[in-house]
Amino acid sequence: MDLADQSVAVVGSGFGGLSTACYLADAGADVTVLEKNEQLGGRASRLEADGFEFDMGPSWYLMPDVFERFFGHFDREPTDYYGLQQLDPHYRIFFKDGDEVDIRPDMAHNRAVFESYEDGAGDALDDYLRRSETNYGVGMSKFVYTDRSRFRDYVSWDVAKNARGLSLLGTMQDHVERFFDHPKLQQIMQYTLVFLGGSPHNTPALYNLMSHVDFNLGVHYPEGGLGGVVDGIAELGAELGVEYRTDHEVTAITGHESDFLVHAGERTMPADLVVSDADYAHTEQELLPPEHRAYDADYWDSRTYAPSAFLLYLGVEGDVEPLAHHTLVLPTDWDRHFRQIFEEGEWPDDPAYYLCVPSETDDGVAPEGHSNLFVLVPVAPGLDDGPERRERYRERILDDVAANTGVELRDRIVFEEQFAVSEFADRYNSKRGTALGLAHTLRQTGPLRPARRSPAVDGLYFTGSYTTPGIGVPMCLISGQHTADAMIEDYQE
Repeated sequence: MDLADQSVAVVGSGFGGLSTACYLADAGADVTVLEKNEQLGGRASRLEADGFEFDMGPSWYLMPDVFERFFGHFDREPTDYYGLQQLDPHYRIFFKDGDEVDIRPDMAHNRAVFESYEDGAGDALDDYLRRSETNYGVGMSKFVYTDRSRFRDYVSWDVAKNARGLSLLGTMQDHVERFFDHPKLQQIMQYTLVFLGGSPHNTPALYNLMSHVDFNLGVHYPEGGLGGVVDGIAELGAELGVEYRTDHEVTAITGHESDFLVHAGERTMPADLVVSDADYAHTEQELLPPEHRAYDADYWDSRTYAPSAFLLYLGVEGDVEPLAHHTLVLPTDWDRHFRQIFEEGEWPDDPAYYLCVPSETDDGVAPEGHSNLFVLVPVAPGLDDGPERRERYRERILDDVAANTGVELRDRIVFEEQFAVSEFADRYNSKRGTALGLAHTLRQTGPLRPARRSPAVDGLYFTGSYTTPGIGVPMCLISGQHTADAMIEDYQE
């Protein structure tokens, strides 16, 4: 069987699905992407209303080298599809005791910030980042770009040789404490865990590599936001021959290799092979017949899910200084925040949260004289988020923003929409309304994540954040290549 002769249905158009589709089309397959919603991008949807344009999901363009590698596979560059602007500051932090910190492309500035909190912390930052860069180089080449999604992939001299010196054991909290005593410096080195869906106490120390991403590779803004990146990848896919069908909610996947039927309501599409970029638990529990499920309901109920989120999309009259494009508001002790999310399943009462103001960089996302602002508060998955609860939490967050950044929003909001646990479940069929998927805990990393190849159905594959390498836009792009490579290995003659 030659992959070039096969029809492939890709269910879901998140970054994992879009990436897989491009690689498969480039290999000669006849690829059709089926998307439930009215636009491509999965969680990277856009909200457009009253002259405002919001990225509804991911909004940080990190790891630019991954995007360059992705487009480079097809002899293109990211800038063939969207412009890029490095942000300065990368982000601003408001600590709730009144401190304000900017992390900038200027490392001398960053060292001085660290030194101001703790004698010797500037040198410790240099040491930490050297190790982070090493971990990033080895980790990406040997453990991320090289697909090691099965236990047997780790039984080799190559793994043993390259694992030496990497921070593979312990948690991020253990690792960061070796370098910095001051809790605020520890928080700065750990804030990226929010994007991995974990906490300092349950995320493997290996993810210290994210500090190299943060400090050394920089934070960029793509023209049109992350939605512009979706458009660029979809355009590339179309050039390669991918067909896209929006408003096609897949309701069942039946059959097997060479004889699949993908049902979208009353519409049925035959396919030789199927790739699911939909929520893995939803695919197994809702789309597949019982005999084709590799994991039972108890398995999915026992997983640790990344947080959901309480989101406010706000169109605001006037400016919102001193907020930066990316702004973090952090309590001085955030252990309770993570404990309430991961252990107690409660709404955080003193939350760490994120404010995004793309209108600081892009005039096209808000009408003249207005600001585009969204607020993202990580919350526990599975919470009851009825109207009364939302309204109380909205008031708490607006009070917190005013108290800790000095920006009063209430009397200036001209557009508002909320998005929370229920919408993640309804719009994206997300298990327990998680915003990201499976958390990167010690027991849910690498080969401990669900399988890329279905163990139960020949010809069925999975891509996206539930598989390796995991959560985040760059990781989902890489997951797409790994899934396509697995299919090429299985079917290319």
